[in-house]
Amino acid sequence: MKLITAIIKPFKLDEVREALSGIGIQGMTVTEVKGFGRQKGHTELYRGAEYTVDFLPKLRLEMVVSDHMVEQAIENLSAAAHTGKIGDGKIFVTPVEQAIRIRTGESGESAL
Repeated sequence: MKLITAIIKPFKLDEVREALSGIGIQGMTVTEVKGFGRQKGHTELYRGAEYTVDFLPKLRLEMVVSDHMVEQAIENLSAAAHTGKIGDGKIFVTPVEQAIRIRTGESGESAL
């Protein structure tokens, strides 16, 4: 099992969710976050005053998938989140040693 963590632009959430649901990924956790990378923020004009926005709003998606689903999940997630502009985001994949469904006590991949 692998934990896929993705940082994406907020307006891409529905497309990403549909793309992942289409391949059978049933659950994910979505968190509103702020951050910056190479994009390094931007300046905005508010009531005539210019100010710098250092931390941009992003979404952090987390999902645990079976090993055989990882590559397909990454491909679909990348395609759905892609705009071709700076700040599209990142995907991180880390191993998961154990998963346990609290309600039933199921463990391993059956808990997903």
